[in-house]
Amino acid sequence: MIEKGRLIIVSGPSGAGKSTVVFKAINGRDKMCFSTSVTSRKPRPGEVDGREYFFIDAARFEQMVQNDELLEHAVYVGNYYGTPRKFVEDKLSAGESVFLDIEVQGARQVKEKMPDAIMIFLIPPSLGELKKRLESRGTETEETIKGRLARAREEYAEADFYDYIVVNDDIDTAANELLSILTAEKCRFAARRQMLQE
Repeated sequence: MIEKGRLIIVSGPSGAGKSTVVFKAINGRDKMCFSTSVTSRKPRPGEVDGREYFFIDAARFEQMVQNDELLEHAVYVGNYYGTPRKFVEDKLSAGESVFLDIEVQGARQVKEKMPDAIMIFLIPPSLGELKKRLESRGTETEETIKGRLARAREEYAEADFYDYIVVNDDIDTAANELLSILTAEKCRFAARRQMLQE
């Protein structure tokens, strides 16, 4: 019998290092993947359909929303982005654990549709450190950084429905914490009760 995969939602402020930590955690490990989102934006040079995103047009995206084919969706800078339900469900059924890197509102949408999702809020050690990380990117204006810090405070205030908080002070430690959470969740009594029926 294939043990079903788990859905792990990772949220947190921009600059916390969510995708870096997730990719560090899943790199070289079987039965773990990062969810591929669907978007209405055009592919950038070097992007491959089905790898970075599933690229579709706005009409098809709206059809997916109508047909409840997305676990969550949002509009960002005039383009649609969403998490395709079938991709996630197929991976989970095949025994793969699927990581989603999504913002707080999207996480709420997924939690409503998949209540057994593992909810992890990933944060930097402090907002001062977050400011340093955003500044070190060299791509953000002072105004943008202020906006991102204000949004981080809002996300902190909205994050009370998450199961775990992981502090990304060190990438290896944070990645190991993600994997430890997943291991503990797989060992829950309810997840393995059927093994006692043999």
